[in-house]
Amino acid sequence: MGFLRNIMDLEKQNCLSVILRNLLPLMSPFLIQMRKFLTLLKMLDFSEDTMVLYDFDKVPALVALQPSYNEHNIFYGPFDEEFLEEFIKQNFLPLSVPINQDTLNLLKDDKRKIVLAIVEDETEEKSQKLVTTLKAAASANRELVFCYVGIKQFADFADTFEANKKSKLPKMVVWDGNENYLTVIGSESIDEEDQGSQISRFLEGYREGRTEQKKVAGPSIFGFVNSLIGIRSVYIIVFMVAMLMLLRTLGKDDEEPSRVGTSDQSEHARSTVSRAENDEYRSGEKED
Repeated sequence: MGFLRNIMDLEKQNCLSVILRNLLPLMSPFLIQMRKFLTLLKMLDFSEDTMVLYDFDKVPALVALQPSYNEHNIFYGPFDEEFLEEFIKQNFLPLSVPINQDTLNLLKDDKRKIVLAIVEDETEEKSQKLVTTLKAAASANRELVFCYVGIKQFADFADTFEANKKSKLPKMVVWDGNENYLTVIGSESIDEEDQGSQISRFLEGYREGRTEQKKVAGPSIFGFVNSLIGIRSVYIIVFMVAMLMLLRTLGKDDEEPSRVGTSDQSEHARSTVSRAENDEYRSGEKED
Protein backbone atom coordinates (compact mmCIF):
# COMPACT_ATOMS: atom_id res chain seq x y z
CA MET A 1 0.00 0.00 0.00
CA GLY A 2 3.04 2.27 -0.27
CA PHE A 3 1.66 3.88 -3.43
CA LEU A 4 -1.00 5.60 -1.32
CA ARG A 5 1.60 7.58 0.54
CA ASN A 6 3.54 8.39 -2.64
CA ILE A 7 0.62 9.97 -4.49
CA MET A 8 -1.08 11.94 -1.76
CA ASP A 9 0.65 15.15 -2.96
CA LEU A 10 -0.90 14.93 -6.44
CA GLU A 11 -3.93 16.92 -7.53
CA LYS A 12 -7.13 15.37 -6.17
CA GLN A 13 -8.43 14.38 -9.59
CA ASN A 14 -5.22 12.55 -10.53
CA CYS A 15 -4.89 11.21 -7.01
CA LEU A 16 -8.26 9.50 -7.19
CA SER A 17 -7.58 8.23 -10.69
CA VAL A 18 -4.28 6.64 -9.68
CA ILE A 19 -5.72 5.26 -6.46
CA LEU A 20 -8.65 3.63 -8.24
CA ARG A 21 -6.32 2.19 -10.87
CA ASN A 22 -4.10 0.66 -8.18
CA LEU A 23 -6.71 -0.03 -5.53
CA LEU A 24 -9.33 -1.87 -7.57
CA PRO A 25 -7.09 -4.83 -8.58
CA LEU A 26 -6.05 -5.14 -4.96
CA MET A 27 -9.67 -5.15 -3.77
CA SER A 28 -11.14 -7.32 -6.52
CA PRO A 29 -10.46 -10.77 -4.97
CA PHE A 30 -11.75 -9.52 -1.64
CA LEU A 31 -14.87 -7.98 -3.20
CA ILE A 32 -15.65 -11.28 -4.92
CA GLN A 33 -15.34 -13.01 -1.56
CA MET A 34 -17.63 -10.38 0.01
CA ARG A 35 -20.18 -10.34 -2.83
CA LYS A 36 -23.03 -11.55 -0.60
CA PHE A 37 -22.59 -8.37 1.45
CA LEU A 38 -22.45 -6.03 -1.54
CA THR A 39 -25.53 -5.12 -3.54
CA LEU A 40 -23.88 -2.34 -5.54
CA LEU A 41 -20.32 -1.11 -5.93
CA LYS A 42 -20.11 2.25 -7.65
CA MET A 43 -16.93 4.09 -8.58
CA LEU A 44 -17.26 7.87 -8.70
CA ASP A 45 -14.90 10.48 -10.13
CA PHE A 46 -13.93 13.18 -7.71
CA SER A 47 -15.81 16.48 -7.72
CA GLU A 48 -16.87 19.08 -5.21
CA ASP A 49 -20.51 18.08 -5.78
CA THR A 50 -19.69 14.45 -4.99
CA MET A 51 -17.97 15.50 -1.78
CA VAL A 52 -21.00 17.50 -0.70
CA LEU A 53 -23.47 14.79 -1.75
CA TYR A 54 -21.74 11.98 0.14
CA ASP A 55 -20.27 14.15 2.90
CA PHE A 56 -16.60 13.16 2.66
CA ASP A 57 -13.61 15.49 2.74
CA LYS A 58 -10.73 13.54 1.21
CA VAL A 59 -9.93 10.69 -1.16
CA PRO A 60 -9.72 7.77 -1.43
CA ALA A 61 -12.93 6.98 0.42
CA LEU A 62 -15.50 4.21 0.53
CA VAL A 63 -19.07 5.26 1.26
CA ALA A 64 -21.55 2.69 2.60
CA LEU A 65 -25.11 3.78 1.80
CA GLN A 66 -28.38 2.65 3.38
CA PRO A 67 -30.93 4.64 1.29
CA SER A 68 -33.95 2.99 2.91
CA TYR A 69 -32.82 4.22 6.31
CA ASN A 70 -31.23 7.50 5.17
CA GLU A 71 -27.82 6.45 6.51
CA HIS A 72 -24.28 6.50 5.17
CA ASN A 73 -20.85 5.83 6.63
CA ILE A 74 -17.42 6.73 5.24
CA PHE A 75 -14.22 4.71 5.32
CA TYR A 76 -10.87 6.41 4.66
CA GLY A 77 -8.66 3.37 5.13
CA PRO A 78 -6.40 1.58 5.67
CA PHE A 79 -7.48 -0.41 2.62
CA ASP A 80 -6.26 -3.76 3.89
CA GLU A 81 -8.47 -6.83 3.64
CA GLU A 82 -9.00 -7.09 7.39
CA PHE A 83 -10.19 -3.49 7.76
CA LEU A 84 -12.23 -3.56 4.55
CA GLU A 85 -14.02 -6.72 5.66
CA GLU A 86 -14.80 -5.23 9.06
CA PHE A 87 -16.12 -2.00 7.52
CA ILE A 88 -18.34 -3.77 4.97
CA LYS A 89 -19.79 -6.24 7.47
CA GLN A 90 -20.47 -3.54 10.04
CA ASN A 91 -22.24 -1.39 7.46
CA PHE A 92 -24.15 -4.18 5.74
CA LEU A 93 -26.98 -3.51 8.20
CA PRO A 94 -28.35 -0.12 9.25
CA LEU A 95 -27.35 1.27 12.64
CA SER A 96 -30.68 0.23 14.15
CA VAL A 97 -32.31 -2.79 12.51
CA PRO A 98 -36.09 -3.40 12.54
CA ILE A 99 -36.78 -7.09 13.11
CA ASN A 100 -38.77 -8.80 10.36
CA GLN A 101 -38.38 -11.92 8.25
CA ASP A 102 -35.97 -10.27 5.80
CA THR A 103 -33.66 -8.82 8.45
CA LEU A 104 -33.68 -12.10 10.40
CA ASN A 105 -32.23 -13.74 7.30
CA LEU A 106 -29.52 -11.06 7.15
CA LEU A 107 -28.69 -11.43 10.84
CA LYS A 108 -27.84 -15.09 10.27
CA ASP A 109 -24.63 -13.97 8.54
CA ASP A 110 -23.63 -11.58 11.33
CA LYS A 111 -21.78 -13.09 14.29
CA ARG A 112 -22.11 -10.08 16.58
CA LYS A 113 -24.30 -10.09 19.69
CA ILE A 114 -27.68 -8.42 19.23
CA VAL A 115 -28.93 -5.67 21.53
CA LEU A 116 -32.70 -5.95 21.15
CA ALA A 117 -35.23 -3.33 22.24
CA ILE A 118 -38.84 -4.54 22.41
CA VAL A 119 -41.53 -1.85 22.15
CA GLU A 120 -45.30 -1.98 21.91
CA ASP A 121 -45.60 -0.35 18.49
CA GLU A 122 -42.70 0.57 16.19
CA THR A 123 -44.66 3.37 14.55
CA GLU A 124 -45.36 5.35 17.73
CA GLU A 125 -43.50 8.61 18.19
CA LYS A 126 -41.92 7.48 21.47
CA SER A 127 -40.66 4.31 19.75
CA GLN A 128 -39.08 6.33 16.94
CA LYS A 129 -37.39 8.49 19.55
CA LEU A 130 -35.91 5.33 21.08
CA VAL A 131 -34.75 4.15 17.64
CA THR A 132 -32.85 7.43 17.19
CA THR A 133 -31.14 6.87 20.55
CA LEU A 134 -30.29 3.29 19.55
CA LYS A 135 -28.62 4.58 16.37
CA ALA A 136 -26.38 6.85 18.42
CA ALA A 137 -25.44 3.94 20.69
CA ALA A 138 -24.83 1.67 17.69
CA SER A 139 -22.47 4.19 16.10
CA ALA A 140 -20.29 4.10 19.24
CA ASN A 141 -20.54 0.32 19.80
CA ARG A 142 -19.85 -1.30 16.44
CA GLU A 143 -19.07 -4.68 18.02
CA LEU A 144 -22.81 -5.06 18.66
CA VAL A 145 -25.89 -5.08 16.41
CA PHE A 146 -28.74 -2.88 17.65
CA CYS A 147 -32.25 -4.04 16.74
CA TYR A 148 -35.82 -3.25 17.71
CA VAL A 149 -39.18 -4.97 17.31
CA GLY A 150 -42.77 -3.97 17.99
CA ILE A 151 -45.18 -6.37 19.66
CA LYS A 152 -47.90 -5.03 17.38
CA GLN A 153 -45.76 -5.80 14.31
CA PHE A 154 -44.23 -9.15 15.36
CA ALA A 155 -45.94 -10.49 18.49
CA ASP A 156 -44.78 -14.10 18.07
CA PHE A 157 -41.15 -13.05 17.93
CA ALA A 158 -41.42 -10.71 20.92
CA ASP A 159 -43.12 -13.46 22.90
CA THR A 160 -40.00 -15.64 22.64
CA PHE A 161 -38.35 -13.09 24.96
CA GLU A 162 -41.28 -13.14 27.40
CA ALA A 163 -42.43 -9.75 26.19
CA ASN A 164 -46.08 -8.91 25.65
CA LYS A 165 -48.44 -5.99 26.13
CA LYS A 166 -48.57 -6.70 29.88
CA SER A 167 -44.78 -6.39 30.19
CA LYS A 168 -42.99 -3.21 31.20
CA LEU A 169 -41.82 -1.75 27.91
CA PRO A 170 -39.47 -0.95 26.27
CA LYS A 171 -37.64 -4.12 27.27
CA MET A 172 -33.91 -4.54 26.56
CA VAL A 173 -32.02 -7.82 26.13
CA VAL A 174 -28.76 -9.01 24.59
CA TRP A 175 -29.40 -11.95 22.26
CA ASP A 176 -26.83 -14.34 20.81
CA GLY A 177 -29.00 -15.02 17.74
CA ASN A 178 -29.68 -18.59 18.80
CA GLU A 179 -31.24 -20.03 21.93
CA ASN A 180 -29.85 -17.78 24.66
CA TYR A 181 -30.27 -14.17 25.68
CA LEU A 182 -29.21 -12.02 28.62
CA THR A 183 -31.12 -9.53 30.71
CA VAL A 184 -29.10 -6.91 32.58
CA ILE A 185 -29.97 -6.82 36.27
CA GLY A 186 -31.43 -3.43 37.11
CA SER A 187 -31.85 -2.48 33.42
CA GLU A 188 -34.49 -4.94 32.25
CA SER A 189 -36.55 -2.06 30.87
CA ILE A 190 -36.02 1.64 30.24
CA ASP A 191 -38.14 4.72 30.89
CA GLU A 192 -38.98 7.46 28.42
CA GLU A 193 -36.77 10.04 30.11
CA ASP A 194 -33.02 10.24 29.39
CA GLN A 195 -32.96 7.01 27.40
CA GLY A 196 -29.38 7.59 26.25
CA SER A 197 -28.04 7.34 29.80
CA GLN A 198 -30.18 4.28 30.50
CA ILE A 199 -28.87 2.50 27.40
CA SER A 200 -25.30 3.38 28.45
CA ARG A 201 -25.94 1.82 31.89
CA PHE A 202 -27.46 -1.22 30.18
CA LEU A 203 -24.33 -1.71 28.05
CA GLU A 204 -22.08 -1.11 31.04
CA GLY A 205 -23.94 -3.75 33.06
CA TYR A 206 -23.71 -6.18 30.14
CA ARG A 207 -19.94 -5.74 29.80
CA GLU A 208 -19.41 -6.04 33.55
CA GLY A 209 -21.37 -9.28 33.66
CA ARG A 210 -24.33 -8.10 35.75
CA THR A 211 -26.60 -10.32 33.71
CA GLU A 212 -29.04 -13.19 33.94
CA GLN A 213 -29.02 -15.80 31.18
CA LYS A 214 -32.30 -17.11 29.81
CA LYS A 215 -33.44 -19.29 26.93
CA VAL A 216 -35.78 -18.10 24.22
CA ALA A 217 -39.27 -19.52 24.53
CA GLY A 218 -39.25 -20.62 20.89
CA PRO A 219 -36.81 -21.70 18.17
CA SER A 220 -33.44 -20.10 17.52
CA ILE A 221 -33.05 -17.43 14.86
CA PHE A 222 -32.41 -20.15 12.27
CA GLY A 223 -35.35 -22.22 13.47
CA PHE A 224 -37.57 -19.15 13.57
CA VAL A 225 -36.73 -18.21 10.00
CA ASN A 226 -37.17 -21.81 8.86
CA SER A 227 -40.53 -22.00 10.63
CA LEU A 228 -41.65 -18.85 8.80
CA ILE A 229 -40.52 -20.37 5.52
CA GLY A 230 -42.31 -23.61 6.44
CA ILE A 231 -45.57 -21.77 7.14
CA ARG A 232 -45.28 -19.96 3.82
CA SER A 233 -44.71 -23.28 2.05
CA VAL A 234 -47.85 -24.72 3.67
CA TYR A 235 -49.87 -21.72 2.44
CA ILE A 236 -48.53 -22.22 -1.09
CA ILE A 237 -49.37 -25.94 -1.06
CA VAL A 238 -52.90 -25.30 0.25
CA PHE A 239 -53.40 -22.64 -2.43
CA MET A 240 -52.22 -24.98 -5.20
CA VAL A 241 -54.51 -27.80 -4.00
CA ALA A 242 -57.46 -25.39 -3.86
CA MET A 243 -56.72 -24.20 -7.41
CA LEU A 244 -56.47 -27.80 -8.64
CA MET A 245 -59.84 -28.67 -7.10
CA LEU A 246 -61.39 -25.54 -8.61
CA LEU A 247 -60.07 -26.42 -12.08
CA ARG A 248 -61.43 -29.96 -11.79
CA THR A 249 -64.83 -28.60 -10.73
CA LEU A 250 -64.91 -26.21 -13.68
CA GLY A 251 -63.93 -29.07 -15.98
CA LYS A 252 -66.86 -31.17 -14.77
CA ASP A 253 -69.25 -28.26 -15.32
CA ASP A 254 -68.04 -27.95 -18.93
CA GLU A 255 -68.57 -31.67 -19.57
CA GLU A 256 -72.10 -31.80 -18.09
CA PRO A 257 -73.97 -29.94 -20.93
CA SER A 258 -72.40 -32.17 -23.57
CA ARG A 259 -73.45 -35.24 -21.60
CA VAL A 260 -77.02 -33.90 -21.34
CA GLY A 261 -77.07 -33.19 -25.07
CA THR A 262 -75.87 -36.73 -25.86
CA SER A 263 -78.48 -38.19 -23.53
CA ASP A 264 -81.26 -36.19 -25.22
CA GLN A 265 -80.11 -37.33 -28.65
CA SER A 266 -80.09 -40.97 -27.57
CA GLU A 267 -83.55 -40.63 -26.07
CA HIS A 268 -84.85 -39.04 -29.25
CA ALA A 269 -83.37 -41.84 -31.37
CA ARG A 270 -84.95 -44.49 -29.15
CA SER A 271 -88.38 -42.80 -29.32
CA THR A 272 -88.13 -42.53 -33.13
CA VAL A 273 -87.31 -46.24 -33.44
CA SER A 274 -90.17 -47.08 -31.09
CA ARG A 275 -92.69 -45.06 -33.13
CA ALA A 276 -91.49 -46.69 -36.35
CA GLU A 277 -91.98 -50.14 -34.84
CA ASN A 278 -95.48 -49.21 -33.64
CA ASP A 279 -96.46 -47.92 -37.09
CA GLU A 280 -95.15 -51.10 -38.67
CA TYR A 281 -97.08 -53.25 -36.17
CA ARG A 282 -100.34 -51.34 -36.83
CA SER A 283 -99.99 -51.68 -40.60
CA GLY A 284 -99.56 -55.42 -40.10
CA GLU A 285 -102.80 -55.56 -38.10
CA LYS A 286 -104.69 -53.78 -40.89
CA GLU A 287 -103.46 -56.27 -43.45
CA ASP A 288 -104.64 -59.14 -41.27
